[in-house]
Amino acid sequence: QVQLVESGGGLVQPGGSLRLSCAASGTIFSINAMAWYRQGVGKERELVATITSDDTTKYVDSVKGRFTISRDNAKNTVYLQMNSLKPEDTAIYYCNADVQYKRGLYYYSNLYWGQGTQVTVSS
Repeated sequence: QVQLVESGGGLVQPGGSLRLSCAASGTIFSINAMAWYRQGVGKERELVATITSDDTTKYVDSVKGRFTISRDNAKNTVYLQMNSLKPEDTAIYYCNADVQYKRGLYYYSNLYWGQGTQVTVSS
């Protein structure tokens, strides 16, 4: 079984910064792509940023130049550095990971989600 645990959310003033972390644990052979999503009140879940196993990154237009996604493969952890935060960034942030694991002689892949961490940007 694999678990993803996020941390680093909180309340910050507009223009401030936060760094989110998401650590994967359990029976892990390797992790392919990792990503951060967010969901504001009354809104659909939105893909914020992705990072592949070779560190290729992509961002939604609204966070380009302000957010940076990175990963530490030795720690099975993905990060989201958020700078110049705006009130519209307020949301629950979720990480997910495409995890490969071995069972018996075979390898399997599954997508796992964290429980979410609240980010509130307000003065």
